[in-house]
Amino acid sequence: MTGSRVLALGHYQPARVLTNDELAAMVDTSDEWIRSRVGIRTRRVAEPDETVASMATEAAGKALANSGLAADAIDLVLVATCTADDRSPNTAARVAAALGLAAPATMDVNVVCSGFTHALASADHAIRAGAATNALVIGVEKFTSVADWTDRTTCVLVGDGAGAAVVTASDEPGIGPVVWGSVPGMGHAVRIEGTPSRFAQEGQSVYRWATTQLPPIARRVCERAGVAPEELAAVVLHQANLRIIEPVARKLGAVNAIVATDVTESGNTSAASIPLALSKLVARGEIPHGAPVLLFGFGGNLSYAGQVIRCP
Repeated sequence: MTGSRVLALGHYQPARVLTNDELAAMVDTSDEWIRSRVGIRTRRVAEPDETVASMATEAAGKALANSGLAADAIDLVLVATCTADDRSPNTAARVAAALGLAAPATMDVNVVCSGFTHALASADHAIRAGAATNALVIGVEKFTSVADWTDRTTCVLVGDGAGAAVVTASDEPGIGPVVWGSVPGMGHAVRIEGTPSRFAQEGQSVYRWATTQLPPIARRVCERAGVAPEELAAVVLHQANLRIIEPVARKLGAVNAIVATDVTESGNTSAASIPLALSKLVARGEIPHGAPVLLFGFGGNLSYAGQVIRCP
């Protein structure tokens, strides 16, 4: 095989919706303040019995059903998350057990907000190397579990959910080369630290880095895929904040693309945000089959990873 492609997608979100007005009753904020600064209207919040593993299993089960593959055809499971409750068994192993997979390799990947695109690249590499044939790649977070509900600058951002992709070997590659990296010296700008762990960030530092440094990297992703930005059918950036998504997409020059803005209804779901937004766009029929789509994750560790895929 010469490559891999995304065969199918699936997503899951908790039923509970938390509005800006409800947040305003919990912390010193307002609907107008939140909308004007980050563009978020609502976010989903997992119930206590909804775990990272259970949400990942829901999304992966839908993607597997949509793929038409049997469970025993999956030989690799990669889960991108930074909010797993347990260290062992890892989330990927829990998903594999819940879905009745036969004997897959199971690995968790923690690159925070760019975790899904890192994991997707890793699945593509494994398939190209002959180490796997069919992979489940999942992004999932229970980000509300690490929120500081007294910090109005961060608690208004977070949401929970999961998105998944089935990736399969293909003679015609449908996943382009990855461009990835990080700024290790600025890793402190986004943190989930302490006991209990709590999310904190230096918002202005992240904003300046994202809006000035990321557009040229996103253009390089397109160049490596041999796709001009104006040829893109959709752009799915990490759903961090509308004030980042909109200028990065504009500077990229993807003038004919749908730009995913799921952040407005789902909040920042970290590693789940890209597959969640992409799965919704595909489910609604907004992207033609085979059309080029830019996926570009960025955030925690001040890391980034992106690739152009062909829409399943």
